[in-house]
Parts: sequence; C-alpha cells; structure tokens
Amino acid sequence: MTELKSRLARLLLKLSYKEGDFTLTSGKKSDYYFDCKQTALNAEGGYLIGRLFVEMLKNYEVQGVGGMTLGADPLVSAVTVVSFLEGRPLPGFIIRKKAKGHGTNQYLEGLANFSEGDRVVLLEDVCTTGGTLITAAERVRDAGLEIAGVLAVLDREEGGRERLKEAGLELDAIFTRQELLAAGK
Repeated sequence: MTELKSRLARLLLKLSYKEGDFTLTSGKKSDYYFDCKQTALNAEGGYLIGRLFVEMLKNYEVQGVGGMTLGADPLVSAVTVVSFLEGRPLPGFIIRKKAKGHGTNQYLEGLANFSEGDRVVLLEDVCTTGGTLITAAERVRDAGLEIAGVLAVLDREEGGRERLKEAGLELDAIFTRQELLAAGK
C-alpha cells in the first residue's frame, strides 16, 4: 500500500494541491487549497483512492459507503467499483445538499441498496472544520443508517477531527497536509 499511497500523493500534489490565498467553504482563510475532485476524476487517481479506501474499510464491519455531493461522488463511485473487483462489494449512496423536492423528497440517493440499521462509512475529500460531515451524518441517521466512521482523503488538521469526535464520529484520513507533502517527495 505504501507504493499506492506515494503514487496518490504525487497525483494529488500535481492536480489538487494549490498554494496561495484562498477562502474555504467554512469561510476560513488558508494559504493552500485542496481540490480533490481533480484527482478523484482522473482515472489513476480515482483507482488509487478507491484501492486505499477499500483497504482502510477492512477495519470496519459495514454494508456500504456514502457521502455528500459533490465532493464525495467520485469517491463513492471509486469505492463501489474497487470493492466489487476485490470481492467485497459495497454499495454506495449520495447525500443531496437539498431534499429532492419531488417524488420521494429524500436526501439520500441509492437507499434501495440498504436496509434499516445498516452500518456505513461516510467518505469525504477534505475535512477542515467537519461541518459538512456533521450535516451529512444527521441526514444518514435520519434515513435509518448507522455510521461506523468517516474516511477522508485529506485531514487539514484544523479542528475537524475534534469536532467530529464531539458529534460521535471517528475520522481516519489517507493523509494530513504534512503527510501529503512528505509522501509526494
């Protein structure tokens, strides 16, 4: 897995990591921006993320994965495909930012693949304050699923892990910023 992680780090630094002056979703200012979608939508990047997440998921007894649109969409797809190829098929779901507004009027898409009480892991591209993940967790719990944990590509180490812990969620990440910078060399 070390080689896969090194390859992913190089791709993330090339495609997703930018230094400069940025305002994040949380409103916080930052000297770098991490746009994971650029790597997750790259064929090799999506495969590497899927493989690493599936490896991390071996530590969980879960029936599937999901996450908030749009950042988690390629992550969920990568995990569902790689998990199938590796003989442990895990279905996925996507959480809408707003309820559908028609038909079933639901927040989660893909629920036909799950049963009430199923354990799932939330996937996230980058965790800063944890706010988006807390909102996502509420919607998942409201849909009748139990959250076993949260996996992120990058933990910015800016309070998100602690805030999630207060909300009863455990975060595990492929990289922290320092790990990413070190692994990409």
